[in-house]
Amino acid sequence: MVDGAVGTVGSEPESSDSLRTFGAVVQALREHAGLSRGEFADLVRFSKHTVASVELGRRMPDPAFVDRAEEALGNTGALRKAAGHLARQPGLAAWFRQWARLEAVAIALHTYECRMIPGLLQTEAYARALAADQLPPLDDAQIEERWAARAERQRLLRERPNTAFSFILEEHLFLRRTGGVAVTRELIDHVLEVTELRNVEMQVMPLLQESHAGLQGTIHLLETPGNRWFAYNEGQECGQLISDSKVVSVLQSRYARMRSQALTIRDSMSLLQRMRGAL
Repeated sequence: MVDGAVGTVGSEPESSDSLRTFGAVVQALREHAGLSRGEFADLVRFSKHTVASVELGRRMPDPAFVDRAEEALGNTGALRKAAGHLARQPGLAAWFRQWARLEAVAIALHTYECRMIPGLLQTEAYARALAADQLPPLDDAQIEERWAARAERQRLLRERPNTAFSFILEEHLFLRRTGGVAVTRELIDHVLEVTELRNVEMQVMPLLQESHAGLQGTIHLLETPGNRWFAYNEGQECGQLISDSKVVSVLQSRYARMRSQALTIRDSMSLLQRMRGAL
């Protein structure tokens, strides 16, 4: 599967009914308590936009949101019970949802990709080009739902300025020109723009590289607010959240080695700019 996106094989059918219901309960309790969205956002320590997204049924609330909202709204137990029915998240595969929840509150995210540009950095045109090659084919509604989920995740880059995002991307991901020249040109422009954020770093692993610690596949790592590290591996029609500290430590060591093997941040930006100019 493509970066946790929903396909038609090996995943659950998607519905946002439970999210909308949960959001309506949050909104009703908030209004009953006489709180504006801004006031409530301050109490639960999430942005006003995040509160709005949850209330409108567009975003899966992470456990911290549920716990803080429960406390702020009277500890009735209603929100925790309602959260127990949130089995689905539109646009995300069943196996990816737990990682997505951790991703939403992580204080550090490290991503090495050799298959495709990671979802947090994709443009809409690039994501749609990937969806066009999905088999079995996706219908229009599935493609729209997939992009909506990805766009929502991308808000993390700007809404969590204290979260450190690190990416190591293979040079061939840009050379492949997925979707065509115009799509690749826009993609490079977008990646260059995103890496101007202080909390985002991106390095390119050059095409010619005699020593490479990541040949066994992609690496996704994150650190929670409690300073616990998790890893995630994804293959075709499956994904695996890894909590075993010994396995996570091995992947951390490989990622650290790749940081020294990839181009520096400055050289990576220079390479992308040259590639952009050649298109």
